[in-house]
Amino acid sequence: MNQTEERKREHINISLKENVSAHHNYWDDVLLIHNALPEINEYEIDLSIKLFGKKLGAPLVISAMTGGFSKGKKINENLAATAEKFHIAMGVGSQRAALENSVLKDTYSIINNYNIPLKIANIGASQIVLWDKKKILENAEKIVEMIDADILAVCLNFLQEVIQPEGEAHAKGCLKTIDMLSREFGRPILIKESGAGISYKVAESLKKTNIAGIDVGGAGGTSFSAVEYYRAKIKGDKHNMREGQTFWDWGIPTPTSILEVGEATNWELPIIATGGIRNGLDVARALALRANATGIAHTLLKPATQDKQSTIFELDVIIKELRTAMFLVGADNVEKLSDVEVEYGLEN
Repeated sequence: MNQTEERKREHINISLKENVSAHHNYWDDVLLIHNALPEINEYEIDLSIKLFGKKLGAPLVISAMTGGFSKGKKINENLAATAEKFHIAMGVGSQRAALENSVLKDTYSIINNYNIPLKIANIGASQIVLWDKKKILENAEKIVEMIDADILAVCLNFLQEVIQPEGEAHAKGCLKTIDMLSREFGRPILIKESGAGISYKVAESLKKTNIAGIDVGGAGGTSFSAVEYYRAKIKGDKHNMREGQTFWDWGIPTPTSILEVGEATNWELPIIATGGIRNGLDVARALALRANATGIAHTLLKPATQDKQSTIFELDVIIKELRTAMFLVGADNVEKLSDVEVEYGLEN
């Protein structure tokens, strides 16, 4: 097992065994106002949406989690079966490992065995900025073909890269590279943060490119700084343990990031709200703040390491919770959730 595979294995094992969440989940600060006269029937609620031209059965994306090591294949298969069952979107983890070692391709391409309406490929921004234009376009095509993806996510995971000892904190030229990809690559480009959020200013810059959407990936859920703290602890690395603790709660809260990205882009780009989504109520909260869809990762990780039935059960409960929340605020479709009464710090 090479260094990349070992790191991916450690990330999954630590996320399963340790508390790697931010110390505050900002979805608890978002209050949906109860409607005592909802005037709708629960069984008539329509959860379907269109995202990037694809119809989904619910406003959910199984967010990028893994791939690139042996255990990742089974996790992605269980997640793919769940995405097929509920007709929702799914992304995979960074596919660079499979570019470097073709043996690992099936840890990602296993999802092609399932009928998933929207598949999202994944590559890290800190890696592609080191490649020349030809290599960027060639590798982007390879990873899209690997899972027959509909869209390519460029992952902004600079917090993780700068904290982990073997990280690649290369950001110079990133915006220029994103702009080039968005105009010259043959698939839509999604910009995805990984737990630190996207600000108004960054969203303004991204709007000038030709990207198709933004996954805000805000603070409040899994802290990759916390993950790196535990990796350092295992190795007895006190220097990186200290840094992991210092930046444990770094980032822009997910609800705040939704509002800032929306304002900066005039709500013209689809927004996926990832970061701290634990249940269907959190999904409803994100949609009420005008996100177009929500991404779920950590909540599905443990059941995905078990079997398909456990993973399907977890998502079934989340969807039932979303339907209940929509009923209690009187929204009989997802679009109407953006019109319900909601209270949040930046809203008042």
